[in-house]
Amino acid sequence: MRVLVIGDIVGKPGVDAVTALLPELIASEQLDLVIANAENASGGAGISLKAYRKLRNAGVDVLTMGDHIYKKADIYRLIADNQPIVKPANYPVEAPGAEYLVVPARDGTPVGVFSLLGRLYMRPVDCPFKAADRVLEALKDQTRCVIVDLHAEATGDKAVIGRYLDGKVSAVIGTHTHVPTADECILPGGTAFLTDVGMTGPYESILGRRIDRVLQANRTFVPAPFDVAEGDPRLAAALIDVDNSTGKARSIHRIMRRLKQAI
Repeated sequence: MRVLVIGDIVGKPGVDAVTALLPELIASEQLDLVIANAENASGGAGISLKAYRKLRNAGVDVLTMGDHIYKKADIYRLIADNQPIVKPANYPVEAPGAEYLVVPARDGTPVGVFSLLGRLYMRPVDCPFKAADRVLEALKDQTRCVIVDLHAEATGDKAVIGRYLDGKVSAVIGTHTHVPTADECILPGGTAFLTDVGMTGPYESILGRRIDRVLQANRTFVPAPFDVAEGDPRLAAALIDVDNSTGKARSIHRIMRRLKQAI
């Protein structure tokens, strides 16, 4: 089974990159499941109905979210309609949304998907280890194939959670920093790991935001709107090959596709 995990989709350039590039990737890479982090898909924070529909029409099967999940009001309608979106599993139980999903891949394999927030340099959240244990207990009789979006700031935070989940899930793919790392590997227990898959959005930017605005705010301390940039849109993703029978990862490699011209 071939699973693609797309990194943080940022604004219209990120949505456009997915819309333009994902259908060809699904065909050429014979993808069975596509997961995307979409918490920045609309204006850089949250997701709108319009962006959601574009991503789903392009072939995204499951959307993971992070600390910006509730920044757009449309998310509550999507949650109420039971759309394939997961909130961070270590958010409080009272927070709206599903903490995990089990979805069929195109080859028929059931796949568990959930997200965890890290705790270093992030807003306080519940324990990611206990949340993972709770979700995995719920999934144990449903599937051996489980993909985790690890939405965290610190590389050390991601490393320790990845090691904790080694052998318990198929893949732990880091998101949130918008900067791709080059440490993809298969951990000893058979779990594919990548500290950060990177941003799907405008790379002529500072983490997806207009360079001039970010520079101005940092140089002068005068607040400026951090509008989403537009230049050099790319799609960043990780492709994981999973053994359906064991849930172990066979391989992982990074994908970066550049949109030649912004749509």
